Amino acid sequence: MEEILRQALTILRATWKHRRLGMLVAWIVGAVAAGVILRIPNQYEASARIYVDTQSILRPLMAGLAVQPNIEQQIMMLSRTLISRPNLEKLIRMADLDLNVKNKAQQEALIDDLTSSLKILGVCRDNLYTISYRDPDPAKAQKVVQALVSIFIESSLGDKRQDTDSARKFLDEQIRNYEKKLSEAENRLKDFKIRNIDLASAEGKNGVDRLSDLSTQLNAARLQLREAEQSRDALRRQIAGEEPVLLPDSNIGDSSVSLPEIDGRIDTQKRNLDTLLQRYTEQHPDVIGTRRLIKDLEEQKRQEIVARKKFAAANPGASVSNNPVYQQLKVSLAEAEANAASLRARVSEYEERYKRTTTLMKTQPQLETELAQMNRDYELDKRNYEQLVSRRDSAELSGDLDNAGSMADFRLIDPPRSSSKPVAPNRLMLFPLGLVLAIAGGLFAAFAASQIRPVFFDGKALRDVTELPVIGTVSLIHNEARTQKERASLRRFFIASAGLVIAYGLGTGILMFLSQRAS
Repeated sequence: MEEILRQALTILRATWKHRRLGMLVAWIVGAVAAGVILRIPNQYEASARIYVDTQSILRPLMAGLAVQPNIEQQIMMLSRTLISRPNLEKLIRMADLDLNVKNKAQQEALIDDLTSSLKILGVCRDNLYTISYRDPDPAKAQKVVQALVSIFIESSLGDKRQDTDSARKFLDEQIRNYEKKLSEAENRLKDFKIRNIDLASAEGKNGVDRLSDLSTQLNAARLQLREAEQSRDALRRQIAGEEPVLLPDSNIGDSSVSLPEIDGRIDTQKRNLDTLLQRYTEQHPDVIGTRRLIKDLEEQKRQEIVARKKFAAANPGASVSNNPVYQQLKVSLAEAEANAASLRARVSEYEERYKRTTTLMKTQPQLETELAQMNRDYELDKRNYEQLVSRRDSAELSGDLDNAGSMADFRLIDPPRSSSKPVAPNRLMLFPLGLVLAIAGGLFAAFAASQIRPVFFDGKALRDVTELPVIGTVSLIHNEARTQKERASLRRFFIASAGLVIAYGLGTGILMFLSQRAS
């Protein structure tokens, strides 16, 4: 720490030795700085404020119907991109700034100057934008701001969204393509369904369910056919193996009389009743209904026997061929034959269907996969088509909305005007900076001189630099003449320093007086 203080003290003593050079440089730098500050041209600022009202009544009314852009974001991006080269070139033409432009280099310099001078400040929360420009000519500054305000508003209001037409054309082209795809998909689906009509099933049943239903129907038809054939064979045996008689003696009970057409039905229902009783109780509706049917058939048999007895009593000499019982047997046999033939046709049809369904089951997975793929492609194309149509309608509505009116209202709060007093440069602030610069220049000059022509103030510094032994030092004895000379030099230094500060102080005071007088 002691070494650092010693070196700092040495540097200060060396700088102080060249104080006259430093003071001269300080006066020169101060004079130059003051001249530069006074020669800086005055800058006048022109400004304008614009308010953008984005709370249009059309926005809530058209919510969900039209594509509504983010107006705040668009205005913010417009304000950031307003100072672009095309807009600046347009601004130069509108403000007649190109009158003195002679070549391309001057035009580029003018564009660069405008880029650095034009300012657009906005408060996004309040949608309030301020446009400002500084120039030595206040009328020119006002004209530039007026032109920029016009460009800002025209860029917002004059843009009718030319991309809407491009988007609409693109959507129309895509819709036509999807219409063609839908038509082709519908034709393929129609041809596939026609070729594979057997795939269509009622109630949404698949191949396994249909095959199971056909198997059940086929077994039921076969059972009915066997019952009909057995009933027919019984009628044949009765007709062929027994002499048909009218009726037994009246003393024989009704239950011993055989009526094959009714007895066969009664036997069938009794067998059905036995089957039902094995599965259900006596209170089951099917059991009760079957018992009622058996009772009705027995009553019908009793009435038929009574009718035949009356006929036999009235015609005791009738021949066997005219026997109504025999005739009834023949009629019943014919009905049984017809019923059996009908059931055979039904069984044959069910067997054919069963074979056809079995054959179809082998290729059904592949056909169902093809059908599912066709349906998936068709549904995808249909969904895309409907979305495109919806978006086209939304785009058309958005275009009509743009033509009907703007979604943002631009209001010029403060028209372009230039300041009556210059806003720059601030000479009251620059003059103290000039004084500081002059003092810094003097100190630097004195320090540089001390480093160029170094001086040793003690033996230790000389020994450290030369690395030679120092035998001794000779001290300077000040006399009266030298002391007065140094005092006079010191007085001149302080007078020069005070004069520099006073000169700058007077300059600052004069500027303040002129500024207050101008206001």
